[in-house]
Amino acid sequence: MTMTPESLTPDAALHGSFADLGLSAQLLKALSEEGYTTPTPIQAKAIPHVLAGRDLFGCAQTGTGKTAAFALPLIDRLRAAPRKPEPRRCRVLVLAPTRELAAQIHESFLSYGRHSGVRAAVIYGGVGQQRQARAMMHGVDVLVATPGRLLDLIGQRLVDIRSVEYLVLDEADRMLDMGFIHDVRKIVGQMPRDRQTLFFSATLPAEVRDLADSMLRNPLEVRTAPRSTPAETVSQSVVFVAKREKKALLVKLLREEATGRVIVFARTKHGADKLHRDLEKAGIDAAAIHGNKSQAQREKALAAFKSPRPPVLVATDIAARGIDVDDVAHVVNFELPHEPETYVHRIGRTGRAGQTGAAVSFCDAEERSRLTAIERLLCRPIPARNQPPAGDPAAGMAESVPPARSSDRGTASRRQVRGRPGRAPGRGPSRPGAREQSPGSTAAVAAPPRAAQHARRKHRRAL
Repeated sequence: MTMTPESLTPDAALHGSFADLGLSAQLLKALSEEGYTTPTPIQAKAIPHVLAGRDLFGCAQTGTGKTAAFALPLIDRLRAAPRKPEPRRCRVLVLAPTRELAAQIHESFLSYGRHSGVRAAVIYGGVGQQRQARAMMHGVDVLVATPGRLLDLIGQRLVDIRSVEYLVLDEADRMLDMGFIHDVRKIVGQMPRDRQTLFFSATLPAEVRDLADSMLRNPLEVRTAPRSTPAETVSQSVVFVAKREKKALLVKLLREEATGRVIVFARTKHGADKLHRDLEKAGIDAAAIHGNKSQAQREKALAAFKSPRPPVLVATDIAARGIDVDDVAHVVNFELPHEPETYVHRIGRTGRAGQTGAAVSFCDAEERSRLTAIERLLCRPIPARNQPPAGDPAAGMAESVPPARSSDRGTASRRQVRGRPGRAPGRGPSRPGAREQSPGSTAAVAAPPRAAQHARRKHRRAL
C-alpha cells in the first residue's frame, strides 16, 4: 500500500467551517441543527478526499469525530448519484466491532442525513433478527453492522453485499483484538473490487497495516495524532495501592472527588458484576455493562448513564469504544489492562470533543509491568499521586486521594519526564482465552488453542 506523502505532515491550525469543505446545503443545515460549526482535524483532513472518491486510511485518537469524517461525505456522495436501493442490498456498508458503536454510527447517519432522504439500517447480535431482516427487505442506502450477525444474515440470504459501492471499516484495531479478522476478510471477499474503501483505526499495529494493504487501492493516509496518543484534554494520574484496598479507595474517590458521569473499567465480566454489587452495598448508585449482558440490559444501563442523574457505569473493555456519551468527567481504571493500547481507548471516553476530563488508574504490585508498558506506549510517565510503598511492593496504600493538579493536565511537566521516550512494546504472546474471564479461572492464565477458538466463536456470535 503506497501512501500519499503529504498526508503524513503534522496537524496544522484549522480555519474555516464545514461550509468550506464542500458539503451540501442539506448537510450543513443538519450540522447547524446539531450545533456543529467547526470541523475537527480528522474531519477537515478526510472529508474533501472522501468527497473526491479516494480510498482513505485514517488514524486518529478516540473522541475526535471519526464518524462524521466518513458519514458526512458519504451522504453527499449518495445524494450526488441517487439510486433506489435493491431488495436486501445496501450502497454503503459500515463494519463496527460492538453493538453500541454500531448503534451510535447508525444514529449519526440518521441525524446527519435527516434532510437528505438517506435510508439506514443497523444489524448486530444479541437480539432477534426478525426486525433487522425486515429492515433489509426493501434495501437501504446505508447498512451498519457487526461482522458476526452480518455473516449470519448473508448466509441466510437475507442480506446481499455484492453491489456495495462504499465500504467503511471503523475501529479496525479493535476488530483485530476481538478476533474478527477472519470474518472481515470473508465479508470483504464477497464485495465488488470496484468500490471506495475507508479504513479507520485509533492505533497502528502491524496487523492493521496488513489488513489495510489487502483492502485499499492507492489510499491517502490521514493522521491527526501520534500513535496511541490520548487526548491532551485528559488529566492522567496513577495511585499505587494494594489490591485488597482498591474497593475502599474507589468508594473514597467516588464520594470525595469524582463528580458527574464516571466510568469505572474492570478487566473481567465477573469482576465488573462484583464491583457493581460492592458499589451498591456502599450506597453508590451503579450499573454494569459487558458482553454477557443482554442487549436490553446494555441499552437500559446506557440510557441511565445518559440521564440527568447518571449512575457510576462499571464496564469491561468490550465497551471501551462503544460508549460515546457527552460530559464524562472521570474514567477510573480499577484494574490496568493487559494491552497498553486499551488504556488509550479507555481514557478516551472522557475529554472528548475538546472538553476536559480526568483519568485515574489504580496500580497494585502485580500490575507494575502493565503500567510500565503503558508509559512506554505514551512515551512519558503518568503522574503519580503517591509514592510506591517501601519494602514489600504489595504492601500499603494511598492514605488519601488528592485531586489531580492542573499542572498534570494533558502532559506531564518537564520535571516529571525523565529519560528518553521508550519504544512502544510489541504485543507479546497472544492470550485469546484470557479476555473477560474470571480472575481465578485457568482460562485467564493460558487457554489451549481449541478452548480459545471456541471462546472467540462464542464471543463473535454474541455480537
